[in-house]
Amino acid sequence: MSIAKKRRMPIHPLAMAALPAALLLGCGGGSSDTALPQLATASPGKLATCAELASRFSHPGTQITQAEQVAAGVLTRGNSAVAAHCLVRGEMNARTSPQDDRRYAVGFEMRMPLDWNGRFFYQANGGSDGEVLPALGGGGPAPTTALQQGFAVISSDAGHKGGQDLFFGIDAQARLDYGYQAVAKLTPMAKDLIAAAYGRRPDRSYIGGCSNGGRHTFVAMTRMPGEYDGYLAGAPGYRLPLAAIANQFGAKQYASIATNPADLSTAFTGAERAMVSAKVLDKCDALDGVKDGIVQDTAACQASFDFQRDVPSCSGARAGSCLTPAQKTAIAPIFSGAVDGKGNRFYASFPFDSGHNAADSSFWEFFVSTNIDPAMTAMTWGSPPVSPTGFSGAAYALNTPIDTMLASVAATSGVYTESGLSFMQPVNPTQLSTLKQRGAKVMVYHGVSDPIFSANDTASWYEGVRTNNSGDASNFARYYPVPGMSHCTVGPATDQFDMLTPLVNWVEKGQAPDSVVAGVRTAGNVAGPNPDVPASWSAQRTRPVCAYPKVARYNGTGDIERASSFSCK
Repeated sequence: MSIAKKRRMPIHPLAMAALPAALLLGCGGGSSDTALPQLATASPGKLATCAELASRFSHPGTQITQAEQVAAGVLTRGNSAVAAHCLVRGEMNARTSPQDDRRYAVGFEMRMPLDWNGRFFYQANGGSDGEVLPALGGGGPAPTTALQQGFAVISSDAGHKGGQDLFFGIDAQARLDYGYQAVAKLTPMAKDLIAAAYGRRPDRSYIGGCSNGGRHTFVAMTRMPGEYDGYLAGAPGYRLPLAAIANQFGAKQYASIATNPADLSTAFTGAERAMVSAKVLDKCDALDGVKDGIVQDTAACQASFDFQRDVPSCSGARAGSCLTPAQKTAIAPIFSGAVDGKGNRFYASFPFDSGHNAADSSFWEFFVSTNIDPAMTAMTWGSPPVSPTGFSGAAYALNTPIDTMLASVAATSGVYTESGLSFMQPVNPTQLSTLKQRGAKVMVYHGVSDPIFSANDTASWYEGVRTNNSGDASNFARYYPVPGMSHCTVGPATDQFDMLTPLVNWVEKGQAPDSVVAGVRTAGNVAGPNPDVPASWSAQRTRPVCAYPKVARYNGTGDIERASSFSCK
């Protein structure tokens, strides 16, 4: 029997713990109405002022530190030059922390094109934030950026600096800014700044990002349903503290079988991971009608593939072509879903797919689990925070009981008045009636081979949205699993696609996207080529990324390198 058959997983009680009652109001579900409001198309505009913003723009708590025009071509992304635009940098709410005596502020930059399309894009950044990345509004799978498409774009460090390492959670306010308050503070400021630069506020507003950026987007969907017209979330770590603890659960499992205790990757080597992926392909590749190195029918694959049966068991020494019984015993629970001390699953299972040896998988499972995740769990989400003095991420991850971690992120204490689960997670994420009824739209994508945030968790979220909308949420929210793709990018996948343009067309023209065409990411992409694309694939390979629960199936005839030979069914 397969260890990961169920796609909808019960949510551990901790996932919804400690949410302020006031935040639960006005978030009801509702039926899937057919006649939702149609929002008007944005109108273009011209930049009226730039350098003067440094001295003339005023917004509470905001200081503009730089405002200057950037000539066309100074920046390039992919094979394209970025058009002339106004660059504004600044910060909000500068202060000195009463907890750690460090200086904090919400840093930001905005880039506003001279030729504006009338739209605003909030670039929600990934990881632990801490850096003001260039406000381009894109990257990863997208072939172009929002700035190149004419959007005014903002980027932020979410209220702390990377130079503060991962200890910023000692400051009570920095926690809240990182969780949800930085987006809430920057959004109205950015719209005022756009009004000052163009003479009017944006006609349409969009927010998007991948990983933690997807979490920011989910949080905005529930806490700020009236501020944005389109929400674009990739690999949404919307239960980030629980996913991080699940990753540390995995580290404990790997540590029990690692041949080198200082190197968790010796528990499940690259050759062994590639072998498992190959066995998944052997069992599941043809389920969509053609053998092409992509498992399109994920659900059918989980029903067909059995980890214990279909992965060879070693009878002798490990050689990359089998797994020992001890390996299978340790690794199986990572796929089936992390559990607490009583055996209750607190995070989702992970689907079997073709990308378990993607270029980034070792980083997420073996490095992040013993370095970044424990620091965030102990000092950013945990209450009270663990002292950073002498802190060892590996020691915390491998020696702290899972139940202790779960209790810490659900607790409050002293000045830490909101728990990690409260300030990091969206509020009632499956209940989106306010957003829906005003005509806003949601598009979510997730790599099926993601090793850190489970695509099963996102599928479970979307099933909840469907349930709260009489079984069909497709008139305002759609989910797009990307077979083979790892975390936001890479993996043996067609991982180059533009979802922002379809989202705009859905919001402003009523054109609901049943699928999005994805291609092989080459050197011309803003993120460079995908190192995991098999040599046997054409560099021009394309596939439809279908809206869940449909999957791309081969039509029976036609070039298997072309999306037109597949249909979403």
